[in-house]
Amino acid sequence: MSIIVAILVFSIIIIIHELGHFLLAKKNGIGVVEFSIGLGPTVAGFTKGETKYSIKLLPFGGMCQMVGEDSEQDSAAENAFYSKGVWQRFSVIFAGPFFNFILAFLLSVVVIGVVGYDPATVSSVTAGSPAAVAGLQEGDLIKEIDGDNVSIGREVDSYFLYNEITAEPVEIVYERDGKEYSTTIEPVLTKKYLLGFNYYPNTDTAAEVLSVSENYPFHLAGILPGDIVTHVNGVALSTGAELSEYMDAHPLDGSVVSVTYERNGESGTVSTTVELTPLLYQEGYTTGFTYNLYREKTDVLGVLKYSLIEVKYWIVTTVKNLGLLVTGQLKSTDVGGPVAIIGTIGDVYEQTQEQGNAVDVIMQMAYITILLSANLGVMNLLPIPALDGGKLLFTLIEAFRGKPIDREKEGMVHLIGMALLMILMVFIFFNDIKNVFFK
Repeated sequence: MSIIVAILVFSIIIIIHELGHFLLAKKNGIGVVEFSIGLGPTVAGFTKGETKYSIKLLPFGGMCQMVGEDSEQDSAAENAFYSKGVWQRFSVIFAGPFFNFILAFLLSVVVIGVVGYDPATVSSVTAGSPAAVAGLQEGDLIKEIDGDNVSIGREVDSYFLYNEITAEPVEIVYERDGKEYSTTIEPVLTKKYLLGFNYYPNTDTAAEVLSVSENYPFHLAGILPGDIVTHVNGVALSTGAELSEYMDAHPLDGSVVSVTYERNGESGTVSTTVELTPLLYQEGYTTGFTYNLYREKTDVLGVLKYSLIEVKYWIVTTVKNLGLLVTGQLKSTDVGGPVAIIGTIGDVYEQTQEQGNAVDVIMQMAYITILLSANLGVMNLLPIPALDGGKLLFTLIEAFRGKPIDREKEGMVHLIGMALLMILMVFIFFNDIKNVFFK
């Protein structure tokens, strides 16, 4: 079932992308030879009017084949792609990625309407920390970091992910009681011991372990995702917020930590020690404040506003990750293709199904679709031959030159680009197989 759901999500994203090309082609009087979902041999299909609608064997891709797009013989026909004006062709090409952004926006409206958005609210400030010295308080709403606008909590996370904290001052603009203030945080170098687990620290629900890092104390002690922490060093803790408050008040220092947890209704206790090794502690500069991981409901206008912000967030994140890949900060092994995507969707589906209800499952699948749809839109706009972005580049060059580039030469460039993309896809495919089956 998880594989079926994953393929369904992947197919929806591709259908919407190709539907953008299809609808704009029809609107501009361009004939569509075939509209297909998937690649490879045709499994099923029918013909209506001039267009053949088909489903292919492999659910990885799609096609909107237009009259004269790839054939010199048909390019002079009245309904051919290249017989239309520059901006008509531009709109048809751009429509695919744009429809992906529309899909991401519409799904964001649903998700944010149901579960809310994540405000960039300061959830805690460590006493005596740089943030405390700078005057930052719990409940403050972060508006800017070093001049970068912040609208949601994940943008705070992204800022510090892409901009490593150093000894350099961090300029913060925040809102308190409806008024804006600015302050400067001077980070300090610290050593932070880690138990190696994640949980929701600002909730009134049980402190459930969401994930456990391999070879860290919780993993070595046998604690698993889904376990609920009920006591630390004998102190009873009933919520994630209480666990967060305890950890803030009793920072890890290498001493033995006793943890009582609940699993499937049964209680267990383990003791673990955090030793001073590069793996088990984190050394670096810190600001001394944390931000929320919860979601907050908003009104209709707020839903529309934060849906646009959601799409912008994923577009910007995709672009920044591409930048990290180009500069070598992300490794080639970090790149995932269709196999990895379907595997991830399937894993998330299974985990959500085990821990939540039908609404939780639908919201999580919608959220993943937002991410992937925005990602696909950005990737297709890259100025690479054979991709929509490469075709848009040639169209813009034609618009500025006032005459088209030789179609045969353009076709050759796209053909070479397609060949290189196929080689890249083969690499990504084997990379996926290695990462999925030979970790």
